[in-house]
Amino acid sequence: MDRAPGLSVRLKLTLSYAGFLILAGALLLAAVWVSLLRFMPDVGASPDGPLKRSDFLHIFAPTAGAGLVFLLVFGLVGGWILAGRMLAPLTRITDATRMATNGSLAHRIRLPGRDDEFRELADAFDAMLARLEAHIAEQRRFAVNASHELRTPLATSKALLDVARSDPNRDTGELIDRLHAVNARAIDLTEALLLLSRAERRSVTREHVDLSLMAEEATETLLPLAERHGVTIETGGDIAPTIGSQALLLQLTTNLVHNAIIHNLPEQGMVWVNTSVRPRTVVLTVENTGEKLTPKLASTLTEPFQRGTERVHTDHAGVGLGLAIVKTITHTHDGTLTLAPRSAGGIRITVELPATAPHAGG
Repeated sequence: MDRAPGLSVRLKLTLSYAGFLILAGALLLAAVWVSLLRFMPDVGASPDGPLKRSDFLHIFAPTAGAGLVFLLVFGLVGGWILAGRMLAPLTRITDATRMATNGSLAHRIRLPGRDDEFRELADAFDAMLARLEAHIAEQRRFAVNASHELRTPLATSKALLDVARSDPNRDTGELIDRLHAVNARAIDLTEALLLLSRAERRSVTREHVDLSLMAEEATETLLPLAERHGVTIETGGDIAPTIGSQALLLQLTTNLVHNAIIHNLPEQGMVWVNTSVRPRTVVLTVENTGEKLTPKLASTLTEPFQRGTERVHTDHAGVGLGLAIVKTITHTHDGTLTLAPRSAGGIRITVELPATAPHAGG
């Protein structure tokens, strides 16, 4: 934005310091003058007697004028020096802002000294730069992974079509089935990316939601999938009222239960879905049986396109965004997400959201 040139803050502060100093000096001299006038005769004094007011004025005025000139010079010089020292931290913050504008997010101000307003501003700016740098790095990593994941089904479709064109006698039924599966996977991935983008924008309509109802609905929806995988689901818990997007919270719960079913034991697996209420939060817990995981591996499962111990592409493996979407939706609702390996195998995932009073109409 183009702005008209104006006085610098340092010059404004200097003029303010000097003006205040002159005003204070003038008031002090005026007070002295008024006080002394009370004891001086106006007329009739002898040449060797007390001074008259007119004589005192001729003596006092030049001295007062010289004093005010001295205060003006002293105020301008001292004010310029003091203003420069006071605004030095602001100069460092401005330089860091320009560097960030040019794309250098690794720079930090790290303003030394004790806590004051400038130090608080500099620390807040450093924290913002750190979050922004981490967010951009995550977005770049996500874009690379998303490009890789989207390229796979497209390359597979191209290869299948090339084979069909080079071999007209090939069974088209098998080709259509494989193309359908590849296309379905690409659609699922695209929809997951759109959902993730929507959740990250925080453009959601908030309403009263009961997490326990979300858990029941997700469990009922995924029950056929659990039966096909030989997994038993047990649900329970308390009414868990919160405020948020019903669609996103249902997606969150569905993703957790879906992951718990898919990444389970080959047979006789278990999934436990439970809701509870704490003093200020409501909690959704999803646990499952399965392979033993290390805490380090569990902490990476919320990264996009991570699927446990390896990148698999089975019919029900998903697109690798299930827990990434859960993490984003949780943060969108000002909640916390915790992943902890179970000692017997499998994982325990806990979502904690702000609690509200039960909705009268819900």
